[in-house]
Amino acid sequence: MKALRLFLVLPLLAPVLVYAWPWSQDMMNQPSVKPQEPSNSGQLAPFPRRSVPVQGIATQTASREEAKDLTNPFPPDETSIKKGRVLFRIVCAACHGQTGKADSPVTDKIGAIDLTSDYAQKDLTEGWVYGTITHGGAVMPPYGVPAGGVGSNDLSPEERWHVVNYVRHALTKEAAAPAPQQAAALQAATQ
Repeated sequence: MKALRLFLVLPLLAPVLVYAWPWSQDMMNQPSVKPQEPSNSGQLAPFPRRSVPVQGIATQTASREEAKDLTNPFPPDETSIKKGRVLFRIVCAACHGQTGKADSPVTDKIGAIDLTSDYAQKDLTEGWVYGTITHGGAVMPPYGVPAGGVGSNDLSPEERWHVVNYVRHALTKEAAAPAPQQAAALQAATQ
């Protein structure tokens, strides 16, 4: 009878014994380094190479007036203009319209300017356009993180310069093209 009890109780204790082994770790307690946990030496692990801070990449200019005299470090070649076209259609076209002629449904409500006008193309410097994208305007939000830390950081500094190249070197030509060519340019930009 005693042997029978032991035979019946032993299978009931088996799960307890199995779960007590070291391999019964759950995912929370696995051997790993948790965020901001110091290593054995007591120091935080260095951030991975090419990682981006959570706050974004701070902009080196304090205002668009300060950015006015900046020169574009990226030449307006085909690659830069193509990148700028894609980014313009994603970020800028909602307010400035696909053609940049301030022909968006919201343009009248927010006062977005015609980017193909002589004022935007000839009077404003590339640095000013970059500064406006970075720091925003009266109604336009900032698309970079200025030194003060306010902004969306939707576009990196390099991407902002590509948008400037597109606005200054291709937007007017594409906006002046007949409608079928505009459709072809739009289709080419999305490929």
